[in-house]
Amino acid sequence: MSDFLMALIGTIGALFILLAAIGMLRMPDFYLRVSVATKGGSLGVGLILVAAAIHFSDFGITTRALAILFFILITAPVSAHLLGRVAYMSKVGLWKDTSRDDLAEEILEEEANELKIKDDRHNPEKADLM
Repeated sequence: MSDFLMALIGTIGALFILLAAIGMLRMPDFYLRVSVATKGGSLGVGLILVAAAIHFSDFGITTRALAILFFILITAPVSAHLLGRVAYMSKVGLWKDTSRDDLAEEILEEEANELKIKDDRHNPEKADLM
């Protein structure tokens, strides 16, 4: 029974990784590619780690597999978010059929605030107050 379960979970994990790879080729812009790679890759690797934990059924290996899974599930969304944010700040283009840009106003406000802060630091009257 555990062999069938291990094979099923491992195969589903491999299919998720395959779908993530196909999605990387098919998605039209950087932001969608990052999303596909993060979600599909994390889920696929997670399922393969679960299959490995079932196969070995050793406490040490299962603990390591779950620790790796936890680390991947914590770090992958954060790194994808940071990649997307840096790409957006670097003005990497959106897909031509994108209907909304929710960050446009927020980024403009942040840039205006950064300019004010930089100007205040170079102002000799306010330099004494800092």
